[in-house]
Amino acid sequence: MKSIPPESTQAGRKIRALVVDDSAYNRAIITEMLESDPCIQVVGTAVDGVDAIAKTLRFQPDVITLDLEMSNMDGFTFLRWLMSERPLPVLIISSRSDSRSVFRALELGAVDFLPKPEARISKKIAMIHDDLLDKIHAIMHLEMSVVQSRIALLSQRQPLILPRNEDETRVEAGPVEIVAIASSTGGPPAIQAIVSALPSDLRAGIVVVQHMPAGFTRSFAERLNKLSSLIVSEATDGDRLAPGTVLIAPGGNHLLIEKDERGFHARVVSSTPADRYVPSADKTLASIAQACGRGALGIVLTGMGRDGAEGIRAIKERGGQCLAESRESAVIFGMPEEAIKTGAVDKVLALSSMASEIRVRCNPGSGF
Repeated sequence: MKSIPPESTQAGRKIRALVVDDSAYNRAIITEMLESDPCIQVVGTAVDGVDAIAKTLRFQPDVITLDLEMSNMDGFTFLRWLMSERPLPVLIISSRSDSRSVFRALELGAVDFLPKPEARISKKIAMIHDDLLDKIHAIMHLEMSVVQSRIALLSQRQPLILPRNEDETRVEAGPVEIVAIASSTGGPPAIQAIVSALPSDLRAGIVVVQHMPAGFTRSFAERLNKLSSLIVSEATDGDRLAPGTVLIAPGGNHLLIEKDERGFHARVVSSTPADRYVPSADKTLASIAQACGRGALGIVLTGMGRDGAEGIRAIKERGGQCLAESRESAVIFGMPEEAIKTGAVDKVLALSSMASEIRVRCNPGSGF
């Protein structure tokens, strides 16, 4: 994906960025990468959370890139202050060894993340140049009120038995055997909100495709497993998908679902340099449409791009059901909007209603 051209910047005004990292080398390289885009101006840099608070108040940035592990005041403490006092889009730039910390930061209000190529200070950090610019432009179009509502939703630690949807009695399709959830930017907290609210006796298996690099999906699965009554794991080749289980597509690969005489199982396929989205939601959803037919429920959540749209179309063509997240709750409405445009989506829902809708479509007449 290419960065948004200069003329798209609102009224010709540059995006004002603050770079927070305890490494002088990383601060310099990240600044250089950002300012290679004529739409972006780095208004300041900060060495830790205390410095970042002062620079945020002084320079009034539009977006912040944030390291997590810093002395004096770490990124988590700064994030809590920022989301309370001056909510702004935050992009985490962290090493792969901090993968567990990244999901904690996303729960606190960071919008997206990029992994540093190496944990130690290295010139390889320049490898994130294109992704960095793409993500900065993408998160500039979000509403911070949506991010704040997600923070509140996660902090509630929703009970497993949710209030009944007023439309529940009108759901006639089903039963669902596989729920396939696709998401990108803003997705991890949304998936956490859904999976942690579903009951252990769910009569369907769940497959999650979250755009995420290798090294992070296992930590994501481990985090969800601790927070959910479902059994959550990163998918490996040959894994069985049973009711009450969740398979996370492994970063850096694609996940396909196939069916044999024993039921549904995972097939992990290597990605290629030509693949635009890895893992690919379209590939996973299309395989589920083929394997499951009318028993598939496809869901597209927040994210930029159009991955998932063709997969949703495939599910609908095979008689399955399709949902999409609403503009009001999506951090980035790109992926759900593209899915809706296909005409295959049966219902558009806010994130807060999604778990309840999944529950009733998977366990119809269960008396929840």
